[in-house]
Amino acid sequence: MRRRDFLQAGTLAGALGAPAFGAPAFGVTTPKAKSVIVLMLVGGPSHVDTWDMKPDAPAGYRSPFRAIRTNVPGIEISEIFPRMARQADRFKLVRSVWHGSPSFHDAGHQVMQTGRFFGGEQEHPHPGSVLAKLTGRESVVLPFPIGSTGGNMPHGQSAGYLGTAFDPRLIGTNTAGEPESVREMYGRNRFGQSCLTARRLVEAGTRFVTVNMFETVFGETTWDIHGASPFSPISAYRDHVGPMFDQAYSALLEDLHQRGLLASTLVVAMGEFGRSPKINPSGGRDHWPQCSTVLLAGGGVQGGQVYGSSDRTGAEPKDNPVHASRVAATIYAALGIPAETAFPGPDGRPIPVVEPGTLPIPV
Repeated sequence: MRRRDFLQAGTLAGALGAPAFGAPAFGVTTPKAKSVIVLMLVGGPSHVDTWDMKPDAPAGYRSPFRAIRTNVPGIEISEIFPRMARQADRFKLVRSVWHGSPSFHDAGHQVMQTGRFFGGEQEHPHPGSVLAKLTGRESVVLPFPIGSTGGNMPHGQSAGYLGTAFDPRLIGTNTAGEPESVREMYGRNRFGQSCLTARRLVEAGTRFVTVNMFETVFGETTWDIHGASPFSPISAYRDHVGPMFDQAYSALLEDLHQRGLLASTLVVAMGEFGRSPKINPSGGRDHWPQCSTVLLAGGGVQGGQVYGSSDRTGAEPKDNPVHASRVAATIYAALGIPAETAFPGPDGRPIPVVEPGTLPIPV
């Protein structure tokens, strides 16, 4: 990314005459978060192998990874995240997320980000686009848009019926000028450097950044652990994907904290669904919208907590079920955008940013 890109990302609002942070705009109240970073974990992480371990589940369900203690008594996560375990006091685990949309990637991308499944119909806007519409502050997607994941449908990262003028801006990853120690801290890989770029953008004044961890689920090692080619085996979590996420996510939280930005930056990490509690005949796990875990940190979130729980095998929520639409509602609430905010749809009738009655997750 060129210096001009950062300057433009940070000063575009002023050029458009948008209000400064803290000053209300039409449809915007005083926000809890100045900025939002969404880490889209393309492929759908297996909750029972990552942040909702079930060590007492029967054989054939139980993860091959062991659960380890964190720095918060009573909270355990997978051994593939040793760095995260040392700063669990900074994030909240929401272990009861679910949705009833079709069990394929594109549908999950839509509902987890926009709060709605819209298939091949008129696209609903990404929260970053809603923010851009209300404030004139463009949102950013990096390092690439989500490519083919098998459904041939939109992925929920456009402005939809708000119009292409409010589509997120696509920016590549370039961390030139950062100290080598900082670049190493995040990890010398595409995702790590993308998280570093997200921090730089927020520091420069960008209010909404989405980082897509992977471009596709085919022919690449991802969270999509069906167990057979062209997908990934469960062992990839231990050998590749887990360490990559653990390093970059932990570095992002620490870096934001050290710079005084974590309290004003909501960081959301989520996939499009969880994975099947029972291991399939190929030794992997399949798509499972019925239950997953979402991570929330910064931006008014009280860390070191777990909200909701799943049943004995992680098949479905046990208490405090959280529909995926509440993730979007939580983002809007953090940004000070009331849930009843509405825009004219294709037929001219107003469409609220989330369905009426959708409550944010307690943070």
